[in-house]
Amino acid sequence: MRCSFARGRLLIALVALAACHRAAPEAPPAAPGAPATIEVLKGGRWLFTYAETAGTFSTTDKPETIPEACRGIVRVIEPTEQMKGPADRVYVTNVTDLLAKGKSSAKAMSREAFETASLAALPGGQSSPFAAQQMAPAPMPAPAGPPATPPGGTAAPGTTPLVTIYGTSWCGACRAARAYMAEHKIPFADKDIEHDPAAAHELETKAAKMGIPTDRIPIIDVRGRLLLGFDRERIEALLGQPT
Repeated sequence: MRCSFARGRLLIALVALAACHRAAPEAPPAAPGAPATIEVLKGGRWLFTYAETAGTFSTTDKPETIPEACRGIVRVIEPTEQMKGPADRVYVTNVTDLLAKGKSSAKAMSREAFETASLAALPGGQSSPFAAQQMAPAPMPAPAGPPATPPGGTAAPGTTPLVTIYGTSWCGACRAARAYMAEHKIPFADKDIEHDPAAAHELETKAAKMGIPTDRIPIIDVRGRLLLGFDRERIEALLGQPT
């Protein structure tokens, strides 16, 4: 009898112990983020933002009014739950596909990447082929003219340059870009990617992040947006200056 009573007390103790060590409830699932891609339907409540050939950005709710040359990389906006997410993320689609098929897929990317890619998709500015020059047996002779601006450009000490020019000493378009910056007193950094490995690596990193080629120079960084070639109108548009 005593044995049964002891066993009973042991059983109660074990049950109580189990109750005190109950498994913790599962953590709630993380809130789902915005999807990597969304479907865009023609006729929906979309706004379309695209890069104009001058380098400015324009927005319309009528995709058919977007110039054909500007339709490849277009930001789409619709105030719905599915598009909410990080403030620096946007959705980008091909409006040519949307108009032809009635629908298209829009993928998420950073605002910086969208603006750079849409500008890079436009006809390029004045430039020189860099890849071909690297394969040549000797550097091209530099035409007569004012000496190239030394690396570092004209930005005053302690001043953050608004523009960085990635180029070479022999590139005519690079010299034209430097002369323009100096004439308009625009603080800029001048980086020679042929003789400065750090500058070349810096450009490759930026270009890879934005998905643009580096086979032509200059490549000009204007407040974080990369322009292929020297195009005065686009530089002025990105700097907010009148043309």
